[in-house]
Amino acid sequence: MQIEIESAIKAYCDPYLQTDLITANAIRSATIINGKARVSIVLGFPAQGYHEQLIKELSAKILGIPGVNEVNIEILTKIVAHAAQDGVQNTLPQIKNIIAVASGKGGVGKSTVAVNLALALAAEGAEVGILDADIYGPSQPQMLGIQGQAHVYENKQFEPMRGHGLQSMSIGYLIDVNTPMIWRGPMVSTALQQLLRDTRWQEMDYLIVDLPPGTGDIQLTLAQKIPVSGVVIVTTPQDIALLDARKGLEMFRKVKVSILGIVENMSVHTCSQCGHEESIFGMEGGERIAKDCEVDLLGSLPLDKSIREQADGGAPSVVADPDGKIALKYREIARRVGAKLALCPRNYGHKFPKIVVE
Repeated sequence: MQIEIESAIKAYCDPYLQTDLITANAIRSATIINGKARVSIVLGFPAQGYHEQLIKELSAKILGIPGVNEVNIEILTKIVAHAAQDGVQNTLPQIKNIIAVASGKGGVGKSTVAVNLALALAAEGAEVGILDADIYGPSQPQMLGIQGQAHVYENKQFEPMRGHGLQSMSIGYLIDVNTPMIWRGPMVSTALQQLLRDTRWQEMDYLIVDLPPGTGDIQLTLAQKIPVSGVVIVTTPQDIALLDARKGLEMFRKVKVSILGIVENMSVHTCSQCGHEESIFGMEGGERIAKDCEVDLLGSLPLDKSIREQADGGAPSVVADPDGKIALKYREIARRVGAKLALCPRNYGHKFPKIVVE
């Protein structure tokens, strides 16, 4: 019977891991005793919104085995640390994975995608934080509806702010909202490292880093000095945006940061009066660049007024309307991001002893 249950499990292709659960090493145990099948699954990514579908579809496969009349499936989640780019030491053991959200140009909705991605990963069951790396134009404090300034300890460390269950840090928590940051590049790079390393982060599975647009000092600092497990590229379908997105993608590829995929934002606009759908910024641009660059298209998001209104109001779509279509799209993207990262090499550095030569 062991062969039969393994064959039944292999017949189900996981839509996020894009393979069967046995090949993905997600099966802890699978047995059949007296017609009762018991399967224990350990997923390497948060997917609470997918558990019901997985149990239903996998149970149907197993119930097809002659003699099986009952199926019990247990789903556990174990998120581990994954390898970062070569030559960058991890000095933040309390953060398992750092995921950067980047764009080649401004105005594509990158910060809105970043905060909703963080909230969606949390909604799927992960411990998540967000770092606002846009020193010149921090937006996460308003998007998370957080007011006030972060507490600064005597040793110059910062207490992360909390919003909608996320740990959050931004230059916006340390300065007046109307104060412009008139800094040169090296000062900005130093500020980013301080915000990351001098914040008293609690244990978390993912830290989402909301990068400024482009391929400048902040991006280079991130690539050279901060251990990044993967990056998500945000673009619109517009040809001009796609050109810049490709440059950003290739920059991260050159510095050996894993590209988790592309999110196409503002793909289709639906008229609120008549329901007519129109591709204002072009069609299938995200799909084209994903195919050309051989990366995954993680999902497409609509051009919808509510996304902007909810983010501006301090309650992004995932928390403002958790059962709405847009929130479900973000959660689908979050599961794809988590699954893609789960397939990347693990970080075993913490298991090796330090060798000191005197």
